[in-house]
Amino acid sequence: MLYHIEIWGCQMNEHDAEILGGLIEREGYVRTDDPSRADLICLYTCCVREKAEAKVLGRIGQLRREKKERPGLILAVGGCMTQQKQVARYISTHFKGVDIIFGTHNLHRFGEMLSQVRQDNRALLEVWDNEGAEIAENLPAARSGTIKGYVNIIYGCNNFCSYCIVPYVRGRERSREPDEIEAEVRDLLDKGYQEIMLLGQNVNSYGRGLSREITFGGLLRRLDRLGTYRLRYMTSHPRDFNEELLEAIRESPNVCRQFHLPLQSGSTRILKEMRRGYTQESYLALIRRIYELFPEASLSTDIIVGFPGETEEDFEETLEVVEKARFDQAFTFLYSPREGTPAAEMEDQVPEEVKADRFARLLDLQNRISLSKNQAMTGQVYEVLVEGPSRSNGSVMAGRTEGNKVVNFPGPEELTGQLVPVEITEAKTWSLYGRIRGGKA
Repeated sequence: MLYHIEIWGCQMNEHDAEILGGLIEREGYVRTDDPSRADLICLYTCCVREKAEAKVLGRIGQLRREKKERPGLILAVGGCMTQQKQVARYISTHFKGVDIIFGTHNLHRFGEMLSQVRQDNRALLEVWDNEGAEIAENLPAARSGTIKGYVNIIYGCNNFCSYCIVPYVRGRERSREPDEIEAEVRDLLDKGYQEIMLLGQNVNSYGRGLSREITFGGLLRRLDRLGTYRLRYMTSHPRDFNEELLEAIRESPNVCRQFHLPLQSGSTRILKEMRRGYTQESYLALIRRIYELFPEASLSTDIIVGFPGETEEDFEETLEVVEKARFDQAFTFLYSPREGTPAAEMEDQVPEEVKADRFARLLDLQNRISLSKNQAMTGQVYEVLVEGPSRSNGSVMAGRTEGNKVVNFPGPEELTGQLVPVEITEAKTWSLYGRIRGGKA
């Protein structure tokens, strides 16, 4: 029997899908990249933006029609989108071909749900409440690669930003025990993984609620001692990025000098409406401190354009912060109302045409900054972790610098998984081109 998983959303969802795959394989299934051959198709969903939900519903409609031609096909839909009980009920009512509907908190039960559906031959809807959700340890994972591995360190979020649905679908913060995290990282390193990404909605909150006292900085120091490898994390909240954490990073050579700090808006007034807990001034002070300690740092961010009540003056402040911060990369989004969040009920919703104009201006500014920062790298040599043939041009290899910059260069496929010195010869907005130092271009 074959299974196929389709994923929407963040790295947390990608890792959830790896666990989902492990649970399915424990039931005797084998993975396939071809959905037309699969006996089981799982959609693991995101609900951060309305467009993602619309795509999922469209995909369910396609698969339901396909199931009429293949009655034995099992369809499952889970993740953040279906953790919203009203959405789960809507899918159950309007898409009769879906066999399993589950949420984020009962992912660990998928094997049992699958067995029940196969035995009883009837649909199952099981979505657990957020409250009381526990961490299930020692779950199998069908890892999607052999070079970079994801490790969850904290689940949920306590911040309740006014625009965000995540705390409602992921629940309150729950930290994993450091021993469990260390054991998982050790296992991945023993298997030859070269890079570990620590995951959490707010990794800086790690340690709250545990019986022993430990901070995120303390966890980084502990994991740094396990060997020589690249250690990353996602995502940090600027409000909680303190001096103790910066010092821990400075003392931990394995921790990459890459900082992803969601700005969301450069206007202190809008940040207050968003319930972000910091100001424009405190955010810029953090950026200056990072550059002071790590001149080689690579910075990325998230920015929302068109939050309710955003004026032209507010948007201009965002542009000013982008100019000052000099981000290497920015993930920019048009504000999308999410039912159940305070921002969705706010007055002064920004017209779509105004959002689009501001989005284009922000993108133009950030593209110019990204290109400028990449051009400054030409002629320099960087250590690149080779990930394999380039997705856009299979005739060359691709890898990433410590700052998470994509570098394309000629070389044999046998370099996959190795660290190689690459001299940058050409810079574009989103990628770099180079040659192995001492090799031929």
